[in-house]
Amino acid sequence: MTGFTCAIPGQNSDHIQLAHGGGGLLMHQLIERVFRPRFLSGEFTHDGALLDPGPGRLAFTTDSYVVRPLFFPGGDIGSLAVNGTINDLAMCGARPLYLSAAFILEEGLPISTLERVAASMQSAAAAAGVKLVTGDTKVVERGKGDGIYINTSGIGVVPAHLTINPSQIRAGDTILLSGDIARHGIAVMAAREGLAFEPAIESDTAALAVPVQALIAAGIEIHCLRDPTRGGPATTLAELAGSAGLEITINERAIPISPPVRGACEILGLDPLYVANEGRFLAFVPAHHAPAALKILQNFNPTAAIIGETAAGKPQVILQGLIGGKRVLDMMAGEQLPRIC
Repeated sequence: MTGFTCAIPGQNSDHIQLAHGGGGLLMHQLIERVFRPRFLSGEFTHDGALLDPGPGRLAFTTDSYVVRPLFFPGGDIGSLAVNGTINDLAMCGARPLYLSAAFILEEGLPISTLERVAASMQSAAAAAGVKLVTGDTKVVERGKGDGIYINTSGIGVVPAHLTINPSQIRAGDTILLSGDIARHGIAVMAAREGLAFEPAIESDTAALAVPVQALIAAGIEIHCLRDPTRGGPATTLAELAGSAGLEITINERAIPISPPVRGACEILGLDPLYVANEGRFLAFVPAHHAPAALKILQNFNPTAAIIGETAAGKPQVILQGLIGGKRVLDMMAGEQLPRIC
C-alpha cells in the first residue's frame, strides 16, 4: 500500500495533516500505524500486488464511496466500501479474491476515525474471505473532503462455463429477492437527520458472495443477478426490463419490507421500492429452478421471496398492487436520498 501523501507529525498526533515535504518518513509512519496491522501481509511491500487468481475468467470492478455520515446503524463507510465492491463481483457470478483501497482524507481527520474505518474494512474483508492487497492515500485541504472518501477495486474469478448478465434473461423467468428491502437508505437518513425509530433500523450492508456461490454450487441456472443499490429495486428492475426487452411483473404483496421500515417510509413520504439497499440482490432464474433457489436463499435470510416474473411484451415493470390495481414503475430520475453509498 503505497503513494501516501499525508503526514502524522508525531506518534501521539490525533489528526491527519497535509504533508509539506519529507513525505517518505511520514508516509511510512501512517502505513505502519494504521494500514499494515490491518491490511498488509507477506511480501506486499511494492507499488502493486502480485496475484494468482487461478483458473477461470477474471472479473474486475471499481466503485467509490462518499456516504454521509461516515458511521450509521449497522455499518460505516469502511464496511460499505468492502461489501459494495464484493457485491459487484458477486453479481457477475465471480468468487471475489482481492481488493484495493484508495483513501481521500480531509486535513484534520482524527486518526482514531481512520483507524476505526480501517478496522471495519479488515473485519468485512475477513468475513468474506477476501484480501485487501494494495492501495493509496491522499490528503486534501480542510473543508474539501468531507472526512473520508474511499475507492475500492476488486478482482474475482468466474468459472469458464458461467455467463450471468442481463442478456441472459428469458421470458418466463422467475424473479427472487434475497431479503427485505430499504433498510440501508432509511438507516443512513435516520443517522444523518438525527431521527430515532423504535425499534432501531439498521443498514442491510453485507457481502453477497456466499449466497450467490451457494446458488451456483447447487446447480441453479442463474440468468441474471443485480443488487438494487441507488434507486432501489424499482429502478434496477426498470433498467433490466429495458436491457432484456421484456415485461416484468412484480407482486407488491410478495415484496418483503420490515414493519419498522414500512412505517418510516410512510412517515417520511418515501417509496421503499426506490430506497437503496446494500446487502440484497435480485436473481432471475428459470421457473423450474425457483423453488430450490428460494430454499437456498432462505437459509441465509428467511425473508427471501419470489416477487415476480418476466414475459414477452413491452419493456417495462408492472407492479401488481396490494388491492389488485396495477401501475408502471419507472426508473427514478433523481435520488431520493443522496450521499448514501
